[in-house]
Amino acid sequence: MIGVSVGFSLFLVWQQFNTARQIAQNEAASVERLYSLAQRVPQPERDRVQQQEVSYARGVVEEEWPSMRRGVASQQVGRLLEELRRVVQEFEPHTAAAQGALYAEALAELDELEESRQYRLLAVREGIPYILWVVLVVGGVLTISFTYLFGMESVRLHAVAVAGLTVLVALILHVIGVLDYPFDSGVQVQPTAFEQVLREVGAQSSATSENSTSTH
Repeated sequence: MIGVSVGFSLFLVWQQFNTARQIAQNEAASVERLYSLAQRVPQPERDRVQQQEVSYARGVVEEEWPSMRRGVASQQVGRLLEELRRVVQEFEPHTAAAQGALYAEALAELDELEESRQYRLLAVREGIPYILWVVLVVGGVLTISFTYLFGMESVRLHAVAVAGLTVLVALILHVIGVLDYPFDSGVQVQPTAFEQVLREVGAQSSATSENSTSTH
């Protein structure tokens, strides 16, 4: 029975870890899509929106990720997101068709971005309930203790079996503990997706600047 509980808990935290990683990737993808949408916005609104998106992505990497390791969100990044929404909403479409559709698409993408951030911050505080940890630890201790009731002809072989089971249970519990909080552990979700977006955005910005310079 304890084996089923431990196995289920390990599966649960692994799913939780993968979900947290996917949420972060979705959030970074929303930033990248918003940046691409802004390319179709006329100046000077384009630069304002894109600069705010870059500031948000950089804030997530440099400020919010370290703060999530302490189990809290970054208020500065929250303000950057609010400012991004304000900048997007200040854009006034000049045509009802093309720019109006672009404005609606940008707002929808911004909603996706905010939703992904909320899910990411929720994953920071979620974990296995305390009572389940009690069951897992007590169950592991009892499982190891019961092995002493089933002796073998060889005392040495029996000791090796008990030691092996102890190591196995300890390792599984350690893995569960490490994966329990995906943003606050040794094996944590990294801001790789946001770093990739910043690199791609930087490359696009450099290419745009070079094209502008060559045109003039």
